[in-house]
Amino acid sequence: MKAKLIMIGALLVATCAPALADTTSAHHDMVMSHGAQVMPFDMKVAMHMFTPNSAGGTLEIMVQNMDPKQIALVRQHLRFEAAKFVLGDYSDPAYIHGKTMPGLSGMEADLVAVRYADTAMGGKITFVATDPAAIEAIHEWLAAQSADHAAPMHT
Repeated sequence: MKAKLIMIGALLVATCAPALADTTSAHHDMVMSHGAQVMPFDMKVAMHMFTPNSAGGTLEIMVQNMDPKQIALVRQHLRFEAAKFVLGDYSDPAYIHGKTMPGLSGMEADLVAVRYADTAMGGKITFVATDPAAIEAIHEWLAAQSADHAAPMHT
């Protein structure tokens, strides 16, 4: 009986794996396509970092080749996004990653403080909250983006 269950499990995995791979591939392709429409910098030279902390977390983009033009484009993009996030407008990440991305619904303007800062290699946005549910939403949102940007060009 145990051998039969193992064989059934193996058959299910073999049957479902291609469909899961296609879904993951399709989602990744969507993220890359939509990301290229929203982000004006060359994503091949930019590294996204999503770092949770006890008060919320940070989203940082660094230009790996230190190209001043790309750094300026990253900063322009992050300033623009931070200004929208202050108002509770997360439409660009929702467009890139999907409207049902984890944490998105809890990123309310009145619960999450947003600050932008230049960095030596690009820029970063800091998200701070005191409400435990908002902090958890920030963590989920950062983790969802981190998973989507885990492709080699975004590690």
